[in-house]
Amino acid sequence: MAFKIVVPARHSSSRLPGKPLLDIIGKPMILRVLDRAQQAGADEVWVATDHPGIAEVVEKAGGQVILTSADHPSGTDRLAEVATRLGWADDVVVVNVQGDEPLIPPALIGQAAAELAADPEAAIATACHPLESPEEFFNPNVVKLVLDARNRALYFSRAPIPWARDAFAADRSVLPAGLPAYRHIGLYAYRAGFLKRYSTLAPSPLEQWEALEQLRAMAHGYPIRVMVLDHAPPAGVDTAEDLERVRRVFDLAEVSR
Repeated sequence: MAFKIVVPARHSSSRLPGKPLLDIIGKPMILRVLDRAQQAGADEVWVATDHPGIAEVVEKAGGQVILTSADHPSGTDRLAEVATRLGWADDVVVVNVQGDEPLIPPALIGQAAAELAADPEAAIATACHPLESPEEFFNPNVVKLVLDARNRALYFSRAPIPWARDAFAADRSVLPAGLPAYRHIGLYAYRAGFLKRYSTLAPSPLEQWEALEQLRAMAHGYPIRVMVLDHAPPAGVDTAEDLERVRRVFDLAEVSR
């Protein structure tokens, strides 16, 4: 199936300034991500950035890049600018691949696109995996979600949902068997028409209280399709420790060749 990929890449980062340009075994991070995105089977792959230095690196490597506004409050707004400026039709599927995910499996990107294509009424597709650890379930930094019978999201929350009333009244040290506890994975596929409308949607109180952007779409009635994975994909890069972990992975891959 035909779909597009956009890789938003911001230079500013509170924890790792200049993150997309940090070296991973001889290549800037943004090019490692671009390599993965280009293996996913999309008909177009674009890097969207507000930084000329990132744009120059991508162009020199032969990638497609578009300079976007520096004022976007979210990655979704940046994707909306790309979809509008490139004139993509409303039914085009666009996958957002974060610029700090150098280990993302290419097949997972294509799977997200296919998931959205399979649900014509959905505006967005995303992913989750089962939670097994009570520490993660009760951790507000871990975003949880609950699903309906069609694998659409009913709600996203930093709170522990669903709440096993009787089981947790007795014991919170383990998750009860069969509890449909899922951790959200921040991979998104969108229809271009939704992206173009997104900036016109008023922020919802739930989005602001939970600090979860996807709740804006749900508050305005846009269905979100969710694919359930067996396990979490490799983590992205948020900290210096994450960067060293990813470098070791690529270093081992080079050594094994």
